[in-house]
Amino acid sequence: MESIMDFWNPKKDKYGIFQVNASGNMIDFQWNTFQNWAMASFKNRDKESVIESIHDYLLDFFGSSVQYHWRYDYFKHYFIPKLRNVSFCLDITLNEDFTDWEKLETFFSSSPAFKWIEMGIKLAAKPFHPESKFYQAESLLVIQRRNIVPSPAILRHFQGKQLTIICDRWEISEDLIEFVNRWKSGEAFQNLEYLKIEINRNEVMHNGILNEIGAKFIDATRQPPTHSVPKIYDWHDKQTEPNTDAIRSRAYVVRQSDNCVASILIGNYRFSFGGRSKSIYFGVWHKTEEEFLKLMD
Repeated sequence: MESIMDFWNPKKDKYGIFQVNASGNMIDFQWNTFQNWAMASFKNRDKESVIESIHDYLLDFFGSSVQYHWRYDYFKHYFIPKLRNVSFCLDITLNEDFTDWEKLETFFSSSPAFKWIEMGIKLAAKPFHPESKFYQAESLLVIQRRNIVPSPAILRHFQGKQLTIICDRWEISEDLIEFVNRWKSGEAFQNLEYLKIEINRNEVMHNGILNEIGAKFIDATRQPPTHSVPKIYDWHDKQTEPNTDAIRSRAYVVRQSDNCVASILIGNYRFSFGGRSKSIYFGVWHKTEEEFLKLMD
């Protein structure tokens, strides 16, 4: 993915102005020779009409043959434009002094469903409403820092397809057992295809969790299959790492309602910035147990 336009223009007087008729709206642009892309030049009060006109212009030009992502970071104004045929992606950080929880919840409830959300959290987070569109994002990445335990509500209420949680510590055993048992019963997580929890400092119970969730095991003489799916969206490294982390595990669980299989891997140690981290993986195959076992024939 490559940026071709920027709506944030910090040096409006540095570059020469040229105009484009975008869907009947004459809009001023400047060319940033350093970044090699166009920057729209407009007054803040006109931003909604300008953005809609530019998007309609691109939609008419490229048609539906390409994917359109609206990526929003430096979250400040709680503004999402009303655009056609576009996926919305949000990259925000909640600092230690953040207090606008109700305003943020209202923002999510009034916005369209998100394709991808990355949220960095540097304080004890308040859980959103169980039906919040935050939990409905197709792909959700939560980075909880400052040695604070993530809210279990993230794991409990997620309704999307791909969930990654990175944190410094988490006594996760009970929350993980509850998650797997709810998936096995068919009560929740019908859309889930991939879960990763990375804990930088805290040990996780291995055999105890597998026993509690009723895990089954592939025979030691057989090579377990590798679970990996295309990432829904990742602004940072989608081109270099287009798929989720590979999950290769002998442990798996079976959903009662349709006999669907998910691989589970606990205690995958690796070195990270803070030292040794521990990862928990859960990958849904969308295959019955019989079909899953045939992958090793």
